[in-house]
Amino acid sequence: MTDTLRPVETAVAQAPDRQPGKLKRSIGVVGGTLLTLSCVTPASTLFVVVPDLFGSLGTATALTIAIGSLLCVAVAFCYSELGTLIPSAGGEYAMVSTMAGRLAGWLVFVLSLLVVMIVPPVIAMGTADYLAPLVHLDPSWTGASVMLLATLAGLLDLRANAWITGVFLVLEVIAAAVVAVLGFTHPERGADSLVSMQVAGPDGAPDTVTGLLVVSGLAIALFVTQGFSTAVYLSEELENPRRTVARTVLATLAISAVIILVPVAAITLGAPDLAALTGGDIGTMVTAWSTTAVGTFVSLCVALAIINAGIVMVIQNSRVLFASARDKAWPEPVNTLFSRLGRFGSPWVSTLAVGVPGAALCFVNLDTLYGVTGVSVTGMYLLVAVAALLSRRGPHRHTQAWRMPLWPAAPLLLIVVLLYVLMQQDPTYLLWTGGITAAATLYWALYLRPRRETRWLVSVPEA
Repeated sequence: MTDTLRPVETAVAQAPDRQPGKLKRSIGVVGGTLLTLSCVTPASTLFVVVPDLFGSLGTATALTIAIGSLLCVAVAFCYSELGTLIPSAGGEYAMVSTMAGRLAGWLVFVLSLLVVMIVPPVIAMGTADYLAPLVHLDPSWTGASVMLLATLAGLLDLRANAWITGVFLVLEVIAAAVVAVLGFTHPERGADSLVSMQVAGPDGAPDTVTGLLVVSGLAIALFVTQGFSTAVYLSEELENPRRTVARTVLATLAISAVIILVPVAAITLGAPDLAALTGGDIGTMVTAWSTTAVGTFVSLCVALAIINAGIVMVIQNSRVLFASARDKAWPEPVNTLFSRLGRFGSPWVSTLAVGVPGAALCFVNLDTLYGVTGVSVTGMYLLVAVAALLSRRGPHRHTQAWRMPLWPAAPLLLIVVLLYVLMQQDPTYLLWTGGITAAATLYWALYLRPRRETRWLVSVPEA
C-alpha cells in the first residue's frame, strides 16, 4: 500500500538520462477553446446522448443535466488546479500519479483509456440517423467510417485541426440554436413541466420519475459535458498553460452547459406529447415545428458535428496514449511505437492505435458502451477529486498555479456524491468496469511495480 503514496518525483529522479519526446506548443486560448468545445461536442451530445436520457427520465432530463453540470463545476475546479500544477498530455493520470501515487495514477489511466476509447464510437454511431434525410445507412458501418475519417484528420498538424473543428463547431451551435428557438416558439406545456418528473410508460401513460432514477442518470449527465477536460490533455501544446488551462476548462464547461441545457429545456416544453418526448426523436420534432428543409439542415449540421467530435476525440486520445508510452507504461517496443511523432508533429502511431479500434467498437452493443462509459467517467472524476484533495501538500503547496475556491470542501463534497452515484449504477456495468480495472491492477502488480525503476515513470514537461 505504501507504493500508492510514493511521490512520483522519486521515480522520475531515478531516470535522469531519459529524454521524453516533446509536443510542440502551437495553440493559444482561442485554438484551445475551439478544440475543447469541439470535444464536448454539445450538438452531437444533444442529438445522440440526450435522447437516451429522455427515454428514461422524460421531463426530468433537463433537471438531471442541470444537476450534473453543477457537479461538473466542482470537477472543473479540480481539473483547473491540477492541470496548472501538472501540465501534461497524460491528463488525469499524470495529475493523480503526482498527487496520490503511481498505482492510483495507473488506475485512473485505465479508466480514462476506457472513456477515450468508447466515447468516440458512441458519438460516431449517431451519424447515420442524421444523414437519413439524404441517405439511409447502417449505423455501425457509418460510425466506423466516421472513426476512420477522424483518424486520418488526427494525423495532421494540431493548428490546422483547430481551425477545421472551429468551422464545424459554428455549424453545430447554429443547429442547437435552431432547435432551441423552435422548441420555445411551439410550447405545448409550461415551465413547471421541467420539474414535473414524468416519463411515458410502455403503454404511453405517464409514469413518475423517482429520485433514484435521477441519481442513476447522473452518470450519463456527467458524461454529457465531460469533454471540458480536453484542455488538460492539450496542456503540453497550449501556450502559457499555467494561465490558459484553467480559463479554457471553466469557460468550456459554462458554454457547453448552456448550449446543451437550453435546447433540452426547449424540447421538453415543445414536444407534442409525453410519448414523443420519451421517444427522443428530435429530428422528427424539428421537422414538425418547421419544414422538411429546416429539419434536413439541422440533421446535416449534427452529422458534421459528430465528425467534428470524432476528429477532436481522436486527437485527445492519441495524446493520452503517446504520454503513457513516453512515461514507460508498456514493454519497450510498444513504448517506442506509441511515442513516435510524424512529420506534422502528431503522434501518428498512437493516433492509429486509438482510431482503428474505435472503428471496431462501433459494432458493440450501444447500451453496454453507455453503461461502461458512465461508470468509468464517475470513477475517473472520483480519483481526480481525491488528487485535488491532496494538491496542497508538500512542495505543491507553494507552486504557482490556479487555485480553486472552496477547497477542501469542493473536492470532499464531490467525493461523497460520486461514491453515491457509483452505488446506484447497474451492477452489470459495474462488473464490466471492475473486471477491467482488476486486470489492470494485475498488470501493475506483475509487470509495472517490479520494474518501478524503469517503468511508469510519469514525467511532467516544463510549462
